[in-house]
Amino acid sequence: MAELQLREAIRAAMVEEMQRDENIFLMGEEVAEYNGAYKVSEGMLDMFGPKRVIDTPIAENGFVGLGIGAAMNGLRPIIEFMTFNFSMVAMDQIINNVAKIRYMSGGQFKFPIVLRGPNGAAGQLAATHNTSFESIFSTIPGLKIVSISNPDDAKGLLKSAIRDDDPVLFMESEKMYGMKGEVSDDPDYLIPIGKARVAREGKDVTIIGHNKSYWVAMKAAEMLVSEGFDPEVIDPRTIRPLDLETIIASVKKTNRCVIVDESNPYASVASEIGFLIQREAFDYLDAPVLRVNAKDTPAPYAKNLIEFYMPSAEDTYKACRQVLYAN
Repeated sequence: MAELQLREAIRAAMVEEMQRDENIFLMGEEVAEYNGAYKVSEGMLDMFGPKRVIDTPIAENGFVGLGIGAAMNGLRPIIEFMTFNFSMVAMDQIINNVAKIRYMSGGQFKFPIVLRGPNGAAGQLAATHNTSFESIFSTIPGLKIVSISNPDDAKGLLKSAIRDDDPVLFMESEKMYGMKGEVSDDPDYLIPIGKARVAREGKDVTIIGHNKSYWVAMKAAEMLVSEGFDPEVIDPRTIRPLDLETIIASVKKTNRCVIVDESNPYASVASEIGFLIQREAFDYLDAPVLRVNAKDTPAPYAKNLIEFYMPSAEDTYKACRQVLYAN
């Protein structure tokens, strides 16, 4: 084990996989000469050279398309978006090609491509740079959606994503790149895609949160513990496939659930998880499932407004007290 920043854990996963398999390459804006917009790929150009760490023009539609062709011809591209907000420029490529070519070819093509980069709100970057896209992409069959909350998961899940023969969207957060944590140094350290993590066991209420929202959930749990409650916290890790079995087992134990989700509320990740819980565990619920989302508006710029816009530990704590009938 070694203590690494989240950006270092992601880099370690890419380096180890590129050393293992010469068919893997990294491509995106400023990933090579500049060492990555967030220094995730620092030093990789020197390790692997310009044929495997490739700077691109500001043309997401073009370099995602190039990655599609590479994946169809036996290579395993890692495509970095400077932010998933810019993936919107490549939506046709992602939705109509990345997600569907393996299906439409009758399985003649494997499609080992990873699209990775920061997702979600990053503070005062205004409406066009503060959207959480996991709920949007998760509506598309054929895409696996991973959204990580800590350095160890970042390494283990990214290595699994790179080895996967299906397309994976791997969502990070620029606000967490400097976060430190213990990370396995095993070159074959893999965390399976589709397996949630029970971060805190409890019996009174299940709190579900992924990516930055996981830390909101944990803070709310601390507030509840200080009042004598015993919350359980689940980090789904992957939005699609979703580990519904772990979630339902928890809800059957606690009989209550609050979902924290940075998506806007309408048709959000929390909406789908909430529906699945009521479908699979309705008779076990002692209160309605509640969700804590970003506000139903484009993200504001002003510091006080963006803080109000985002799901908070205080809002999550209040929602938990509501389902516990403690208000």
